[in-house]
Amino acid sequence: MELFTALATRASAGQLAEPGPTPEELLRIIEAAERAPDHGRLKPWRLIVLDGDSRGRFADAVVAARVARPPAPTPEQLTLERDKVWRSPAMVVVGCSVQRDNPKVPEIEQVVAVGAAAENLFLAAHALGYGVMWKTGPAAYDPGVKAAVGLRPDDHIVGIMHLGTRVK
Repeated sequence: MELFTALATRASAGQLAEPGPTPEELLRIIEAAERAPDHGRLKPWRLIVLDGDSRGRFADAVVAARVARPPAPTPEQLTLERDKVWRSPAMVVVGCSVQRDNPKVPEIEQVVAVGAAAENLFLAAHALGYGVMWKTGPAAYDPGVKAAVGLRPDDHIVGIMHLGTRVK
């Protein structure tokens, strides 16, 4: 897909299904994300592909975060939280590991660089013909959810990216 066509037609998918990107395509998508502009060449992004067990641990952390947040959830709400993690064939958490001891590159610039990486990921998946949902929500700010993907409590989850074949 030509760049300006990708930019003009990019939109979040409403629903995704199989198939998702192949391992080779997912690697291309991740490599595109890593080409984001980055002041100081710090590479603050953490691109965490969740599959199998890691996706299950992430779902457990999301549910635990919802249990800890008032008001107390119903069993149906907890099922919905768990199901959200499995709404797509592929999932990438886009994290930001800020280097706070760098006097030349403030935190905001590092977070913006990770936002650019997330957009590159989105556009690369779209250019390969896949739909993408860029999600966050309260779980993205929870220290336990961050820990489930190897991030520190003071790191950021910039996007929970769901990838697959667009249904609508």
